[in-house]
Parts: sequence; structure tokens; C-alpha cells
Amino acid sequence: MKKRKRKILIIISSLLLLLVVGWGIFCVRIYDENINIRCETYDLTKLRVEDFDGLNCKEYSFPSDKGQMLAGYLYSAGEHQRGIVIIAHGFGGGHNSYMDCANYFAQNGYFVFAYDATASDKSEGDGIGCTPQGVVDLDKAISYIESNEDIPDLPIVLFGHSWGAYSAYNVLTYHPEIKAVIGGAGFNKSSDMFESFGKKSVGNIIYALMPFVKLHEFVHYGKYAVNTALDAFEASDAQVMVVHSTDDDIIMTEYGYDLFYDKYKDNPRFKFVKFKDRGHNKLFFDPDNTYVDEFNEQYQNWRANLDYDTDAKENHDRFIKDEAKYYKEHLDRSKYCNRLEKKLFKKFLNFYDEAIK
Repeated sequence: MKKRKRKILIIISSLLLLLVVGWGIFCVRIYDENINIRCETYDLTKLRVEDFDGLNCKEYSFPSDKGQMLAGYLYSAGEHQRGIVIIAHGFGGGHNSYMDCANYFAQNGYFVFAYDATASDKSEGDGIGCTPQGVVDLDKAISYIESNEDIPDLPIVLFGHSWGAYSAYNVLTYHPEIKAVIGGAGFNKSSDMFESFGKKSVGNIIYALMPFVKLHEFVHYGKYAVNTALDAFEASDAQVMVVHSTDDDIIMTEYGYDLFYDKYKDNPRFKFVKFKDRGHNKLFFDPDNTYVDEFNEQYQNWRANLDYDTDAKENHDRFIKDEAKYYKEHLDRSKYCNRLEKKLFKKFLNFYDEAIK
């Protein structure tokens, strides 16, 4: 009888173990399909250096943790720069979408070093790996700048959005010499990005995946995966500005802004800027500038009135050519490239200037 019970217990335990292992494999697969991917900026909407008067760019290449080469870009305009702004871009493309930000800081007395993270645009890699790769790449970018004799030795400040804001916050643990950080729509710890993305898609089911997601990140990234922005803030004397919008449904404020505000609202090192209606990707744009919405509406009307099915496989190449022609003829690049809210960026500029005094 005892042997039979023991046998049943072993069978049940084995089945439970198989279920746990199987669920873990499923969780990691879902994570990799959504995070460990290659990211490319949409070609037709890429910003160009020539879109901005007086902007200069010099390209660099530097290695990250696994030897993959990352593309770097040093932007400047004029002379007498007083600091270096490093831009860490968000998830889904390279630094290109933030070239307007680079232009603003460059036109106002800063060198700007931006780069494409692993597996993004011109940088090497088949997939980014896990979310902590953003911190690793930024860590390597800062060290590269500090050791490169071709780049002036000036105070360094950071600017990041979303994944880039998380990276900019967390890298303070490893570079306490950084003078200031501005983070837009950032989050506290690496697993927050997948959790916030997932909560929007599947609701509370996401919590059943998170233990395996956290283990997956830790196995591959160790200290980078367990470090948090809150840890980094304590390891640094950097000035920190946190920017977020309460209607952001990509990275919700509970993963970043709310945590930071609760702890640091009375700390003079920290500044908080909260909006109500800017979502995630329009955080830095002038809310009165509706050009992109107008262009998108016109584009959809044009596409709907074409005399062929644009979704049909046999029409793919034809549509790609027609779409490229439409963008070339109708996209007003001057309006498209100048959507930043200047009042907000003036605040950013003053924040950096105070921090590097």
C-alpha cells in the first residue's frame, strides 16, 4: 500500500513538474516573440540630418557586451558646447525617431550622442535579447564616449524615452558621474516593460507569466536584471526629471512615475512633469500640432480609394512602390520634423544647464 501511494505521489509530482516546466517554456517563448526581436524604423518616416538646418552628424561604431557592434552618432550645431546629451531610444526602432530631440539640444549648446541599441536599425544583432540589454548598451555607450579622445571631455547628461528612460535611470548604478537624467514614460525594473505591455493585451493573466519572465531575464543578465531605477537613484547624486502622461497605456504610470513620485516628491534632486492626454508616443510633441493626424487621415483615404486590394499578397510590390511615391509627394517634411513642444524642451534645457554648473 505504501509503495502504491509513493508511486502515485511520484507520478503526480512528475506531472506537476512537467506542467511547470512546460508553462515556463511557454512563458519564455511568448517573451522572446515580443521582446527578443529585431527592430527597424519605418523607412518612409525616417528623419534625416538634412531636415534640420545647421545640424552635423559624425558616425561611430563601438562594441557592446557580446561583441556586437553598435552604430553611434555624434550630433552638433555651432560651437562652444557645454555638455554632452546621450539619447537612449525607445523599443521598436533605433535612435532615428529622436533626431528632432537631438537637433534641439545640438542647436542649444550641447553635443548629442545617440546610438542604435542591439538589433535596432544599423546596429548588429538578430534580437535585442531581454529588456536589460538597454542598460548594457547604454553602459557601453557612456564608457565609449568617456574613453574616446575624439569626443570632448564634457559633463554628461542622459535623455531617454520608454525603454530608453528605464535604461537611463538604471545605468546610474554603474555611472554615478552622470550629472542629470530626463526620462519620459520610463519604468522601474526590467520586467515592467513586458508586464505593462501584457496587461494591456491579456489583463491579469500576465501575472502568471511574470515569475518565469523574471527568471529568464536574470539567467541571461544577472545584476542588470535585478537592478532597479530606485536602486540607481540611491547610488547616484544625479538630478532626475520624470515625465509621464496619465493616459499612457503602453507604460502605465504605476510602473514608474507613481513609484518615483511617492518616494521622491519632496527631494529637491527630483522634478516631476505629469500630463493627462499625451499618451506614450506623443509625450514630447506639441499637442496643438495636428499635422501627423491630418496626414494619416489623408493617407488612409488615399489607400482606401486605390483600385486594387492593398492587402493582397500579389499586390504587395505594387503597393510598396505606390506608397513610397505618395509619401515623397505628400509628406511635408518641415512640418513632420518640427513637432516638439518648444516650451517643454526649454524646461529640459534649463534643467541640464543647472545640473552641469
